[in-house]
Amino acid sequence: MTSLSTSPQRKFRWKVRYSVLSILWVSWLFSFLDRMVVSIALPFIGKDFQLDAASQGIILSTFFAGYSLFQIPGGLLADKFGPRRVMALAIAWWSVFTSLTGLVVSYPLLLLCRFVFGVGEGCFPGSSWKTIATYFPSNERATATAIQASVNTLGPALASLIGASIIAAFGWQSVFVTLGLPGIFIALLIWFYIKDNPAQHPHISASELSELAESNADSAEQTKEIKFSQFIKSKMIWQMVLIWFLFDITFWGFISWLPSYLMKVRGFSLIKTGIYGSLPFFVGTIGMLAGGYLSDRFKGYRKWLFIPSTLLSAVFLYFTFTVTSASLAVAFQCISALFLFLAFAAFWGLVIDSIPQEIMGASSGTVNFGGQVAGFISPWVMGYLIDLNHGSFDMAFLFLIAAAVASALVALKVKNKS
Repeated sequence: MTSLSTSPQRKFRWKVRYSVLSILWVSWLFSFLDRMVVSIALPFIGKDFQLDAASQGIILSTFFAGYSLFQIPGGLLADKFGPRRVMALAIAWWSVFTSLTGLVVSYPLLLLCRFVFGVGEGCFPGSSWKTIATYFPSNERATATAIQASVNTLGPALASLIGASIIAAFGWQSVFVTLGLPGIFIALLIWFYIKDNPAQHPHISASELSELAESNADSAEQTKEIKFSQFIKSKMIWQMVLIWFLFDITFWGFISWLPSYLMKVRGFSLIKTGIYGSLPFFVGTIGMLAGGYLSDRFKGYRKWLFIPSTLLSAVFLYFTFTVTSASLAVAFQCISALFLFLAFAAFWGLVIDSIPQEIMGASSGTVNFGGQVAGFISPWVMGYLIDLNHGSFDMAFLFLIAAAVASALVALKVKNKS
C-alpha cells in the first residue's frame, strides 16, 4: 500500500530583513520624490525666475554638488557609527530642506537650498547599502538591492504623476512643502526599528541569524580582511567609479530633462506630461527587478547583463528623438528605460557583492560618488547643449548616448569575480 509523504512543506515566513528592506524602500522612494519633483516644476520655476535652459540646468546640478560631496563622508560615518543614526538624521535633514525649497523667493536662495538638501541625501546611500549587506545573506543581496533601487524608476514615475497634479492645482511651491513632511515620520521609524547589529534586533529569529552567520563565514573565507584605505587603491573600485560615472550621465540626463522634452519638443500639456512621462519609469521597474533577479542567478556573468542592456538602451534612446511620431517616441523611451534599469540592477549586484561588509558604507559611497558627479555635470551640459542648438534636444541626446556606449566599453575590462 502506497502512502503519501507526510514531510512538512516549507512555508514562506516573513523575516526581519524584509521589514528592514521595506523601510529602506520607503526611505528611498521619498528621497526620489523629493529630488525628482523639481524636474516637473522646472519649466514653472524657470518662468517665475526668468531663467534660460542653462540656468535651469544649474538648479538640477546644484543638488548633485551637495549629493556627490557627501557620498563618501556619509559612508564613512555609517561604517564608524552605524547606519541607523546616519540614515535617520539624513532623512530628517533633507525633508526640512525639501519643504524650504517651496518657500524661497530668489534664484540664489533656491540654489543654496538645493545644495544643502543634496548634502542630506548624500549621507543616505552608503548607509542603506551597508544595512542590506548587514541584514541579507550574500545570495539575496542583488535582489534586495534591486528591490530597493526600484525607487529609481517608481520615484520619477510617481514624481511625474504627483508633481503634475499638485502643481496644476496649487502651484509649484506647494509640491515641495507637502513632500517634505512624511520624511520626519520615516526618520523616527528608522531610529526605533532598525538596529545596526541584527543580533540586537528584538524580533529576529535564531534561524535568520544562522543564515547570516553562515553567509558571513563563507564571505570571510573568500575575502581577506581589508581596510578602506587599502581597498580605495584597488583597480576594481576605480573601474566601478568610472562605469557608474559614465552610466549616470545617461541616467540623470534621461530622467532630469524628460518632462521638459515632452512639453517643449513633443508639445504635451502638463497633465499629459505627468501621465506619459511616468510610463518609461513604470516599465523600468520591470527591468530593475528582472536585473536584480538575474544578477543573483548568474553571479559570474553580471557584466554580460550590464553591457548589452546598456547598449540596447542607447539604441532606443537614439530612436526616441529621431522619430516624428510622439507616440513612438514615448514607446521608444519605455524600451530604453527597460534596458537602462536592467543594466542598473546588474551593475549594483556586482558592487554590493564585491565589497567587504565592514567597509561597505564608504566603498559603495565612493562608487556612487562617481555617479553623482555625473548627476552634477549631465543636467547642466544638457541645458547648455539645448541653448546652443536653439532649443533642439538632438545634441543633448547624442551626449547621453555617447556616455552609455563609453560605460559599456569600460565594463568590458572588468573581471568576472562574482
